[in-house]
Amino acid sequence: MKTKRKRSIANRGSIALLVGLLASSALLRLAVGANSALADVDLAAGFSLPLGIERSDVKTETTSEPDIKPLLDALRAREERVVAREDQLAARTKALDVAQREVERRLVALESAEQRLRQTLSIAQTAAEDDLVKLTTVYENMKPKDASALFEAMEPAFAAGFLGRMEPAAAAKIMAGLEPQSAYSISAILAGRNARAPKN
Repeated sequence: MKTKRKRSIANRGSIALLVGLLASSALLRLAVGANSALADVDLAAGFSLPLGIERSDVKTETTSEPDIKPLLDALRAREERVVAREDQLAARTKALDVAQREVERRLVALESAEQRLRQTLSIAQTAAEDDLVKLTTVYENMKPKDASALFEAMEPAFAAGFLGRMEPAAAAKIMAGLEPQSAYSISAILAGRNARAPKN
């Protein structure tokens, strides 16, 4: 009887011990599962917490909207400056293109005006030469006495210009009718002009 009672007490003690061990194991598993769940949450947040450390003990640094606002503002301001600079360069390029086209247009107009001026000068020189040839012919065909009176009234350099163009025989008849002083002055001018002419 006593032996059965002892066995019963021993069985109860073993069962209690076994229940205690099972309960302890369950509590331990529950604690490990909770820490594992916390670790998973922390990993999702970017880092893990060691066992026994509460999340409230860890200080996290996060970049909030106000922290990046100055950087975004600076980037926007820089972009606006770049766009403004590009607009200025585009406007300057356009102005240079307009100026270049205007310069080219004026150069064409200047070349055209220069060509017209050359033609006008050529016409004027030809006309002047034609007039001198005609006037020289007129003086050559005048009576020597009348032509001498006219040349006497001319400036010596002007008279020498016409006499130098005339046929020598006609010029000699006019010179013969001039006053000696006038004839000498005209002769000196003609001789000096010929003296300055290049010689072979």
